[in-house]
Amino acid sequence: MSETVSTTLPAPRSDDSSADTGPGGAGQNVSGSGGLQKARAFTRWIDRRSYEDPGVRSALRRGRGRDLDAVPFMHRIVAAWLTDEQLRDPDVQRAYYTVASLIAAQRRDQFAAAKSEAGTGPETEGRYGRSLGAAFADAVAKGDAGIRESSAETRLNLLSRQSVAGLHRHLPGAVQQLRDKQVDVDWAQLLVDLSRWRRHCDAIKRRWLQDYYRARQADGYKRARHADEEAVAALAGGAEHSPVGG
Repeated sequence: MSETVSTTLPAPRSDDSSADTGPGGAGQNVSGSGGLQKARAFTRWIDRRSYEDPGVRSALRRGRGRDLDAVPFMHRIVAAWLTDEQLRDPDVQRAYYTVASLIAAQRRDQFAAAKSEAGTGPETEGRYGRSLGAAFADAVAKGDAGIRESSAETRLNLLSRQSVAGLHRHLPGAVQQLRDKQVDVDWAQLLVDLSRWRRHCDAIKRRWLQDYYRARQADGYKRARHADEEAVAALAGGAEHSPVGG
């Protein structure tokens, strides 16, 4: 028996900025003005459906790393989110399908829906999301539990040099590396960046690298300050316990 997949979102609140961006709605073009809001609505819905429905999760996972014409099993889940305008843009279509497959490829306990139930979901609101560069900086900041700095820089530089096709080819490995280290990815921002890569790759990769190095510098300052505070505390403790000359 074939599985029926619901593509219905709960009715949005009256103050919800994504009120017109549900499946089949007009919405905004994800690569244009207001695109992050629509992307966030889509990625939240994919996350929830993947968390709740093993059939959806399996169908989306099978599409990881595949071209649009090789994923007929994904259409019933993703296609309703695409507007007529987006259907004329292969880059936007592929971005939707790629990000959906990457979300579904996570372990079940890593879905935002699971974290939301536990009260530990990541905060990703705002006009701009967190870039992939910021995510790699988070991974390096984990120290031994994360990614080596040289490995993160190599991966980011490799991604930054890619064409649209090359970026889609290398992303699954990069994202898997981050998720294996329990680093959150801002799926909505990644969807927007993928959609805009062909026309705006220079600006996007500049932001990825700037976000990475700014975060690394901030982490370096934080660690240095912590080391100074520990040294001062150790000196103070030593002074308290030193013998007093008679």
